Amino acid sequence: MNKYRWQAIVFVLVAFMLGCNEFIVVGVLSDIAKEYQIAEATVGYLVTIFATVYAVSTPFITILTSRFSRYKTLMTLMVIFLIGNTLSGLAVNFTMLLISRIIAAMVAGAIISLIMTFASAIAPRNKRASLVSWIFAGFSIASVFGVPLGTAISTAYSWHDAFYLISVISAITCLLLGWLLPRQVEQVQGSIKNQLVLLKDSRVYVGIALVLFTAAMMYAYYTYIRPLLTQAMGFSTASLNWLLFLIGIMSILCNRFSGMLAERNGLRIMPRFYVADIVLLLLLPFALGSQLLGMAFLLVLTLLVTLLNSPIQIHFLNLAEQEYPQSTVLASSLNSIFFNFGISLGSATASGLLGVVGLKRISWGAAAFGAISLVLAIILNRVIRRHRERQVGVE
Repeated sequence: MNKYRWQAIVFVLVAFMLGCNEFIVVGVLSDIAKEYQIAEATVGYLVTIFATVYAVSTPFITILTSRFSRYKTLMTLMVIFLIGNTLSGLAVNFTMLLISRIIAAMVAGAIISLIMTFASAIAPRNKRASLVSWIFAGFSIASVFGVPLGTAISTAYSWHDAFYLISVISAITCLLLGWLLPRQVEQVQGSIKNQLVLLKDSRVYVGIALVLFTAAMMYAYYTYIRPLLTQAMGFSTASLNWLLFLIGIMSILCNRFSGMLAERNGLRIMPRFYVADIVLLLLLPFALGSQLLGMAFLLVLTLLVTLLNSPIQIHFLNLAEQEYPQSTVLASSLNSIFFNFGISLGSATASGLLGVVGLKRISWGAAAFGAISLVLAIILNRVIRRHRERQVGVE
């Protein structure tokens, strides 16, 4: 196996490790609440706080560390992450657990941004989109296999042991990164002001808005995926793991399909998929009356809802490399930053609509975000085309 293939595997392993750490709380929430004798709703704030810290801290860390060696920065952040995750396992009270989660969240976004930057530098041009899609798939694999495994360990032993397992994976990943990563990669240093110039480009800020509302579209219904399956569709709790496993498999396929689109300038055809998303989300309340039809709708939605990931990531990376080389790491972080903001917006909208329209109709809020995303996708394509025509005119 050549070195590039090993590097690609380790990049996916990093995403898997980060995904397990971020999602694990959902699977062990009840166990944590029971041990600390606090309400599950209180433990649930760990998810919200993690996503918020992740989104807010990532741009600051990526900008402030840009002057340092990317290899040394990544290895330092990995060690901090390992410490934060291990402290979660060692937590003797909720406050300690909360602080440990904040430590992990602070560096998680910067780690995946640097991994994307290394992937862009290392991968052959024709394989870059595929590698990016596999890195995104690492998060899906974590939700499909990692989280259920963590939940099983928590049930059989303790939720602390689930975090210890992630620490073992993190330590192994650190060693592999130290062995496989190049010590030097081409990087252009720039002041904070010069790095932020990237955000003034309409091809970037429209893309950012598209990422945010796409994430909001997904989480405006996915936040309540378990109640949708059990309460709205009538599936038993015993069958829940298998149903979520199927949805997870579709998520992995979505990432692979997303990579294929990125290789074929997929942003151009994204509006078609948003139209399909909107139709499915509007019709979902009526499909939920049938278990078979409702499940089919959810599976197709999962296949389509985050197809934007790889095309927009490649778009940001290409733009930074060609016109804003001093902002490459910042550009690689934009997708994850604003996707997390979108998660917060979508989940808050779902919670707000729950008491107004009921569980079965919350997907209508998601359809509204889908409509906004459709408009933004059309605008982004026009902006890209306008910039390209202007460049041709100048030449």
